[in-house]
Amino acid sequence: MSTVASIEMLFVGRVKPLERKGHVAVPSGIVKQPHPGPLRVSFNGVEGDEQGDLLVHGGVEKAIHHYPADHYEFWRSVYPSSVVPLEPGAFGENISTSGMTEHNVCIGDIYRAGSTLLQISQGRQPCWKLNRLLNEREAALMMQTSGATGWYYRVLEEGWLARHDRLELVDRPCPAWTMERLINALFPLDPGAPGLPEEWHEASTIKQLTAKWQTTFARRVQLNAMEDWTRRLYEA
Repeated sequence: MSTVASIEMLFVGRVKPLERKGHVAVPSGIVKQPHPGPLRVSFNGVEGDEQGDLLVHGGVEKAIHHYPADHYEFWRSVYPSSVVPLEPGAFGENISTSGMTEHNVCIGDIYRAGSTLLQISQGRQPCWKLNRLLNEREAALMMQTSGATGWYYRVLEEGWLARHDRLELVDRPCPAWTMERLINALFPLDPGAPGLPEEWHEASTIKQLTAKWQTTFARRVQLNAMEDWTRRLYEA
């Protein structure tokens, strides 16, 4: 097995009202705090962590969110006067590392971490709650177009995680499909780019990908069209 990175920080958070001036508060678990000790990990996620809307967040296919610490320099350059400190933990992640990014991890990667076994299941689809958190109308769109989304794990073996645990690559069943490639297929900058329907078709057949993302890609092939992202990206 090869060590990819070590866990620098772990974060958990309870559901709390997410408020911004002029908006009705909504329940959200995006605000998380560092957890210094070991954490119990089940198939449903990390002990002590909560999500505000279980229809779109959490669950066995999105049990743990990993966001690269490497991306925060970019975010500080985009929003230098952010109302939220742009440092690890700011975007609701559970795991923070340096050196692992969408460029060098793949969909379906299996990692031994502590006594757990984790598999990358899909990328993050940013929503309007990120806009509200940062008080920036285009934050979710910026995350989407930048490709700096992070990714989710499903838990293959329950166990414990702690800071400084190593993430060791056990298996890479889809080496051609980096998360960067997958995210670019889901969020193409040019929806009319040649070869994109073929990318969608191939992505729809990746068995390690969540059923929801497989269905999204398959529907695009069938309809030869992309879905409307407005409701997800902007608060109604």
